[in-house]
Amino acid sequence: MGERVDDEELERLVGEGAELLLAGWGSADRAAVRDDFDEWFTRLGLDEYARDVTELFLQTKLPVRKDLTAMWRARLRVGARVPSDPGAADELRALIDRLIPTVLSDPAGGDLIDFRSGTFNGPVFGVQHVLNTYGASPLGEAQPGSLDWPLAKDIEPLTHGVRPTGRVKGLPALPPYVGRDQDGMVNSALEQARSEGGLVIVLGQAYVGKSRTALAAMAQVVPEYRVFAPAQHEDLRKLPALLRGRAERCVVWLDDLDGHLGDRGLEPRLLAQLTGLEAVVLATMREDVYDTYVRTSAPGRLLDLANTVELPVAWEAAELKRAEETEDPRLVVAARESGTTGVPAYLTIGHRFWNDWQRDRNPGRHPRAHALLRAALDLARCGLKGPLPQHLLVTVHEGYGIAGLERETLDDAFEWAGREQYGVLRMLNRSGLKKAPCWEVLPYFVHTAEQDEGFPPVAGWVWGLAVEAARANPSAYDVESVVAGAPAGYLREAEAGDGAAMHALGLLEGGQGEGEKAESWFRRAAEAGWTESAGRLGRLLVERGETREAERFLESAAEAGDDEAATLLGKLLRDRAAKWFGAAAELGNPEAARQLGDLFLAEGELVQAEDCYLRAEEQGYAEVARSSGMLHLLCNGPGAAQVWLARAAAAGDGPAAELLAHLGSGPQPLEETRDRFSFSEAYPLDNAHYGVIQEEQGELAEARKYYEKGYEVGDAYAAYRLAVLLEKQGNGEEAKLWYRKAADMRHPIALAVAERPGAPDTVKE
Repeated sequence: MGERVDDEELERLVGEGAELLLAGWGSADRAAVRDDFDEWFTRLGLDEYARDVTELFLQTKLPVRKDLTAMWRARLRVGARVPSDPGAADELRALIDRLIPTVLSDPAGGDLIDFRSGTFNGPVFGVQHVLNTYGASPLGEAQPGSLDWPLAKDIEPLTHGVRPTGRVKGLPALPPYVGRDQDGMVNSALEQARSEGGLVIVLGQAYVGKSRTALAAMAQVVPEYRVFAPAQHEDLRKLPALLRGRAERCVVWLDDLDGHLGDRGLEPRLLAQLTGLEAVVLATMREDVYDTYVRTSAPGRLLDLANTVELPVAWEAAELKRAEETEDPRLVVAARESGTTGVPAYLTIGHRFWNDWQRDRNPGRHPRAHALLRAALDLARCGLKGPLPQHLLVTVHEGYGIAGLERETLDDAFEWAGREQYGVLRMLNRSGLKKAPCWEVLPYFVHTAEQDEGFPPVAGWVWGLAVEAARANPSAYDVESVVAGAPAGYLREAEAGDGAAMHALGLLEGGQGEGEKAESWFRRAAEAGWTESAGRLGRLLVERGETREAERFLESAAEAGDDEAATLLGKLLRDRAAKWFGAAAELGNPEAARQLGDLFLAEGELVQAEDCYLRAEEQGYAEVARSSGMLHLLCNGPGAAQVWLARAAAAGDGPAAELLAHLGSGPQPLEETRDRFSFSEAYPLDNAHYGVIQEEQGELAEARKYYEKGYEVGDAYAAYRLAVLLEKQGNGEEAKLWYRKAADMRHPIALAVAERPGAPDTVKE
């Protein structure tokens, strides 16, 4: 209906509501009508109107309908427009929809509602009184033949005042009757009334099971009696005339006795007449109403004549045992969970709560309260039995995506869900400290959801939070039970292709020691694109030695930001690189030897690194310069390190140049530095190195000799060093010649010099 109804819709709504309220006054199920309207007004803060509802239903005679209808239309209009509750009109519509079937299905009907003078723009309902159909009454004249009333043994409880419980597929509408400890007293009182006549009242609080107990006693003690069940406020004065002279015996069934008292109803003289006709009067009455009537004159005198049996709310252990022995799941759960509430109240109010909650997802009603109850219900279905931390409920309820949460604060939602309603139960029961409140959902909700095949299953992400909560507080929850149930919770989503659910199943199976199952789920999740599973699968494969297969999964995880997967992949690739660099080095590849040496150097394996670098040096592989320089630096040979790093820097190696700058410059002891090299034909690069050492010692002729030897074995660096030396000596023309030779050998600095204006042509040897 939305936040606000238009005027036309509002008038139709309040018109239906007023007619329903008055029809309910004359209905056999008047208590339900009274309670629902009372609660609606109370929830809206209209306590005065709520009290007026109660007073209206205590009256024994309905005032003039036209004036009364107008009054209640006005009051319902106020309620539907309460500014503080935009969902009030929706609640009224739900109330009407809920009660119409109850009133319409009442075989005793109710007062006749005459819509002939009304104008309505939508569907309307009417309830007609079977004993007062436009003035014709079967009580007017006694008719010959049998009374066309049902036998006591055939009475249908739901049409004679017993409130419905939740339906379960494959089970009867009502659970079987469970004997109360007071049955003997009720049966005894009814047997006495059968022999002597009189009034028997089963007394008790609302929702205590009065009607069911009384009807069960009726079926057992007087099964062949005909049952007359008049509507509320029916004129009973002609009933004796109808019964007089008949052989059949009768039970007058007056559920909610307060609706049958007064001048036209049951009073001491009429009771005496019925007793004389061997009729039994069996009634039920609420304790609060009984206490009100015993203080008045005429009704009080009648009640003094009654044989009253009081039914307690809480069930004794023997009664609960009998309920469990029925094996009806509704009764089994109620016996276990109802506590001091009592089984009947638990079943009937739980059923009403469930229906109310199903409607409260509407943004105009209580969407946040609905979501919080759903969270508590789902967590309980996961196995988190007992109180749940409020912060956990808040986290879960936000994940459902229910619209309209912003229209209801958390405090308001918890207040509504935790409020005692119908004077009996709460949907959420609060416990714990004020700063750390906990909430427990009504067990009826859990049982009903588990029995309802159409109710949504618990989502996988909720199972995940439930497992975390159980493990975080093992003293409060059965961790094994929650963990054991989680796979089934994830399975549906996993089979539908949800990678997150597959990953969660892998974690659960792994935690239970099911390695093969865990790996299977991780593989499925990884193939579905869930990179977290790819990382885990990669690690599992590495542990098993299947490194090649692991690499693709680790790479997928690494690309998604998994640093551990990236590190492990790097190690695998390094190890594999070492293998193939080693193979290439054995085949004589100097680049592979240098790369392998770098790997050894990084691992601190200096002997192996030196062996690899020497292999490269033997082949005149100048690119090994920085690596060799680093090795000499680590082996405390700064002079030799400078020589190698100078070579690398001259070739354009930036890091080598930076290291060289940090080392500083200056001559090194000739013998000490020379010892760091292996001057022989086997190491062609060392010619230039010896030239550098000689040059630093001032032995320029010796330096030129070694540079020329280096050039002869194809070392571009040797030619470059000689060019630099000649330039220092002022021999520019010859320096240009050697720069050109070095450039022809692709030395980078020599190339740059050769490109300058005035550089000589290439020298051909």
